[in-house]
Amino acid sequence: MRRILPSTQALACFESAARHVSYTKAAQELSLTQSAVSRQIIALEEFLGVALFRRTRHGVLLTEAGAQYAQQVTRWLQGLERDTLDLMAHQGEGGPINLAAVPTFATRWLLPRLPLLAREHPDITVHIDVQTRPFLFADTVFDAALYAGTPEQVARWPGVQALWLMDEEVVPVCSPQLLAKARQRDPGRAWLPVGPEAIARLPLLQQSTRPQGWRQWFDAMGVDAPRALDGMRLELFSMLAVAASQGLGVALMPPMLIEQELARGDLIIACPQALRGNRAYYLVTPELAADAVPAPALRAFSQWLQACARQARSSGVQGLVP
Repeated sequence: MRRILPSTQALACFESAARHVSYTKAAQELSLTQSAVSRQIIALEEFLGVALFRRTRHGVLLTEAGAQYAQQVTRWLQGLERDTLDLMAHQGEGGPINLAAVPTFATRWLLPRLPLLAREHPDITVHIDVQTRPFLFADTVFDAALYAGTPEQVARWPGVQALWLMDEEVVPVCSPQLLAKARQRDPGRAWLPVGPEAIARLPLLQQSTRPQGWRQWFDAMGVDAPRALDGMRLELFSMLAVAASQGLGVALMPPMLIEQELARGDLIIACPQALRGNRAYYLVTPELAADAVPAPALRAFSQWLQACARQARSSGVQGLVP
């Protein structure tokens, strides 16, 4: 089927003229004459059947339709340029992966492991942008997404295929000093865990996006905790980690997101009894046709990521980075 697409030259002239709001400056930038830029834009307007500029005595102004189209064209041209440079840099081997990811998982779990990917697949480059909600791949430049959610949320994401990586388990963590104070002993022996009843007596740190988190944990432990909803509220796991390491309270967190703090001793697992929720981490990619195959770089990245996830699942703290 023939695609309805304007010429790249016309789009480049329009994007430059829209950015500068000037045919003259666009001509200078593109090393063309002003009349050549004008002809390209007139041809584009005729192709679209829509006026993109309004001519005035003092120059040109974008129409409302032109301003909206300019935003789209700028994004398309930037994506095309980026992909072209990546292809030239890799000479057709490996290549880039544009990845959308939930922020704390990307920062705390994925990024520390990317040097391993670089050693195994030096021809693959991963570009990461933050994205916390489902989206339509057709409207973005993303090749894949690392998503944290429930099976129901993944099932409602249209036009994708999801690869399960690992479930999310949370345990109470805090600073050694806080646990030592609660047990009235030297901080050097504070690593000895306590029971859920002792956790209920400590100050709790709440995650504002999961207001029932502590209540669910105490209910699963069979412990009555009247203060389960009390305490400082913070939005992100990264905020909870800092607050807990400063002795402000006990946080309910996945150990895999605080590997460095656990390794340094800034945080300790106050009670080893974990709660497995209904959230998990997935690698989400656009659904392919039956006869289609994924790009080599994405296929290699998926296989590498699954291996990392298997190692994480087999570890007591879900995969401390070697």
